[in-house]
Amino acid sequence: MGTIYKTEFKNLKLFRSGKVRDVYEFDDSLLIVATDRISAFDVIMNDPIPGKGEILSKISAFWFSKTKSIIPNHFITNDVSQYPKECQPYAQELKGRSMMVKKCKPLAIECIVRGYITGSGWKEYLKQGTVTGIPLPQGLVEFQKLPEPLFTPSTKAEEGHDENISFEQASEIVGKEIAKKVSDVSIALYKFGAEYLEQNNLILADTKFEFGLDEDNNLILIDEALTPDSSRFWQKDVYKPGKSPVQFDK
Repeated sequence: MGTIYKTEFKNLKLFRSGKVRDVYEFDDSLLIVATDRISAFDVIMNDPIPGKGEILSKISAFWFSKTKSIIPNHFITNDVSQYPKECQPYAQELKGRSMMVKKCKPLAIECIVRGYITGSGWKEYLKQGTVTGIPLPQGLVEFQKLPEPLFTPSTKAEEGHDENISFEQASEIVGKEIAKKVSDVSIALYKFGAEYLEQNNLILADTKFEFGLDEDNNLILIDEALTPDSSRFWQKDVYKPGKSPVQFDK
């Protein structure tokens, strides 16, 4: 695996450069290239992790294939030979760390599902007994499995931190019908992923999904799916509520 911190494909039109991914634009599709950059607390670190982009891309492609019966997604192909001819001079750099996806209109919220209480949810629970305003039973300990997975959306900030919001606030942003749909789909995706991962000695503590509307106004899954950048994974066979788990995420 080679290391790529930043892409410079001069014959391609750069659409945007995010914390990890560089995105190039074509007429009706986008080329997403996962670099080896790593970010934490909204800061991009100077030292990349060799091969990180390839791992993220392959994991997302795996889950896009596995979950397409639950909801369609934006994935077209990760076979570089099928990319537009303008991409072919960069085939070596693109191989394994990129995918062509459909253009869509992204929803302006992030869809987080929590199956266990940790992170910002734990901090709120200690103060108020809630997670994003949702009341929880008394007496929970950190890292404990929740009675049911919770849909806890957040804003999608262009700069700075995303902020947790209520379902009602999410409904104001994307509409009540869409908010209900992404809530149901997010929980279905979480349950599917959690069950699959438990068979492989991993706990899916929580995860983030993003959705968009395609040209026919259909809801589709976009961005990435169940990667170590968007999810918390814990080792199942040594997991105990109240004790810090063995983690496999950034």
